[in-house]
Amino acid sequence: MSVPVLDSYVESTERIQPNQANNYGNMHGGELVRLMDELAAVAAMTVAGVTCVTAHIGSVDFRHPIPVGNVATISACVYETGDSSLRIRVDVESRNPRDRESTPTTSACFTMVAVDGDGNSVDVPAVVAQTERGRQLVKTAPC
Repeated sequence: MSVPVLDSYVESTERIQPNQANNYGNMHGGELVRLMDELAAVAAMTVAGVTCVTAHIGSVDFRHPIPVGNVATISACVYETGDSSLRIRVDVESRNPRDRESTPTTSACFTMVAVDGDGNSVDVPAVVAQTERGRQLVKTAPC
């Protein structure tokens, strides 16, 4: 059994509020990583069909700040699976909601593990890139 890579693709958009900001008026890095982690879990659970927990977060690259009032669009997809693990690429773009041009701001690779109700790891299906878009996501995914 396998799942198409594109079936795991999820996206979330959030307008950044003052309570999410640091002293410089930009989104707090810890808050952004929390949102990235949540979306990575959604992508993983879409493939696994069970609860998935964070096992590892690779290098988180903060390239540009996200100012309060901007919109952060977070996207995630599962690009590889193991026996019970799933690797997810998460990217963040920022834009002023009055503009259409966005700026890549942050990226990271997450490793999630699928678990049963007792917290034991369980097998997950493989992901396959069946379309050109899926193949491109897999090709560019590893951090």
